[in-house]
Amino acid sequence: MKRCWIPVGTAVLLLAASGLTPALADEAAASKWVGSADVVNDYLFRGISQTNRKPAAQAGLEYDHASGWYIGGWGSNVSWLSDASTSAQPISSSLELDFYGGYRGSFSSDWSYDVGLYRYQYPGSYPSGFTLPNTTEGYAALTWKSVSLKYSHAFTNLFGFAGSKHSSYVDLSWNQEFAPGWLLNAHVGHQKVENTPGASYTDWKLGVTRNFASGYSVALGYYDTNASRAVYTNAHDRYLGRATAVLTLAKAF
Repeated sequence: MKRCWIPVGTAVLLLAASGLTPALADEAAASKWVGSADVVNDYLFRGISQTNRKPAAQAGLEYDHASGWYIGGWGSNVSWLSDASTSAQPISSSLELDFYGGYRGSFSSDWSYDVGLYRYQYPGSYPSGFTLPNTTEGYAALTWKSVSLKYSHAFTNLFGFAGSKHSSYVDLSWNQEFAPGWLLNAHVGHQKVENTPGASYTDWKLGVTRNFASGYSVALGYYDTNASRAVYTNAHDRYLGRATAVLTLAKAF
């Protein structure tokens, strides 16, 4: 089980580089590749540590077509699967590879939308009978100015929870520039895990991002959850949903 969309800092960089609305220029000038690379002191996904409170290196690449369609990939080192491993059920997996595609558009200068499909893949070796963590989600987001509401729906089991198809995640985020190059980041989300008592939880975040003209950025965020200790404590007796600060150093290109 995943006892612990891209981290928020990386997502902000990709959106800043690519824009939320389809370009109006000609296709040759508007279609482009964008991406980012970053390091974090702890990789959090929906408020839960994926690296047992240890650092991670991450990178993503996306192709944005002038029509609004896009495809992309993203990767990070992880340890939450191997950290849940026991001698009776050994697991060897240290990498997360994500693939996604979708469409972005706008209704006006203030309103935009984003719909797509996201695949989380965890290559590795797993014991017989283990519920694989690989997950496919569909998502839809609506943005008004600096506020975004996103809904994700699992079409498969969710991150190794058996019988968890149709689980969902709701994410309300606010990213507001308060000075040139400075962003205030706020977020609250709720993860619903089907057919697994005690696994659902709420997470929240408050942070600040400093963007530089060179494409570099630094982000600092405070994260917390009300996730169950019984469900989200790994084999090393580390509770992965506790309050923590995350520092991100990133480069957009």
